Amino acid sequence: MRAPSSWISAFLEAQAAELGAANNTLLAYGRDLKDFDSWLAGQARDFIAATREDVERYLVHCDAQGLAKSTRARRLSAIKQLYRFAFEEGLRSDNPAIQISGPGQDKRLPKVLSVEEVDRLLIAARETGRGTHERVRNTCLMELLYATGMRVSELVGLPVSAARGDPRLLLILGKGGKERMVPLSPDARDALAAWLSLRDAEDAAAQARKQPASRFLFPSRGKAGHLTRHRFYMLIKEIALAAGVPPTKVTPHTLRHAFATHLLAGGADLRAIQTMLGHADVATTEIYTHVLEARLSELVLEHHPLAEAGTRKVAGSTSSDGQ
Repeated sequence: MRAPSSWISAFLEAQAAELGAANNTLLAYGRDLKDFDSWLAGQARDFIAATREDVERYLVHCDAQGLAKSTRARRLSAIKQLYRFAFEEGLRSDNPAIQISGPGQDKRLPKVLSVEEVDRLLIAARETGRGTHERVRNTCLMELLYATGMRVSELVGLPVSAARGDPRLLLILGKGGKERMVPLSPDARDALAAWLSLRDAEDAAAQARKQPASRFLFPSRGKAGHLTRHRFYMLIKEIALAAGVPPTKVTPHTLRHAFATHLLAGGADLRAIQTMLGHADVATTEIYTHVLEARLSELVLEHHPLAEAGTRKVAGSTSSDGQ
């Protein structure tokens, strides 16, 4: 039997090899499990001897430290997964954490952009920029983001090879190196073609000056070689101002939310949306059903005549008793 001190490294190796977990995810798991291991050592316990009561007392310890609900929930998740791995590997005959409920997380629904607001943003992108080059690029960025629901890191890091050949589908490299195909709308394809034409002309001019061509769809002279997440974040705020949409409502991630919510409202299948967003678990995608329900409730309260106090009387309310 392996010593408990080796459990963490073995677990992380399995997560990386079998599930393709992203590096940041592995680092978070490692930190959480090392903290739990350190706490157990202080109680003269280890992973092998730990009981359900030990795990619960550790969570109380985390709460006493003032850690956020989300942090405590993540630590419990890491512990559960470690013990599931240990059970599957025959290192333990049980999972002491399996029946422990997490602290729960405060539900924060994503901010919702209406279809009309997104339309205004897309129109504003065509007019935002210091010249034709920036305006065409900005239009392409916004159209691709809304058409695909990509994460901002996936968008700015797109290789130009993914966009060749008037694609009807765009190949996206997501978290953990997982690839997925997402269809492009006609408007997105048009914006992409216009940007490629300008970008390739500039690439040709750069090569004529003996400068290397960029492999990125949205190149930059910065260290990363492509438009940075921070620059795009600032750019989308400029576009929001030009569109007359409150900048506090608009981030690259709210366009991703809009993509999913508007698809769901249009009748798209939740599993299809999960695939296009690159979510590993459909439970993550289900947040958009709550977003849609909240939005529909809001619309009813805003526009239904019965929501306005005093505008309608209950039928028969003017009749006297017994009539």
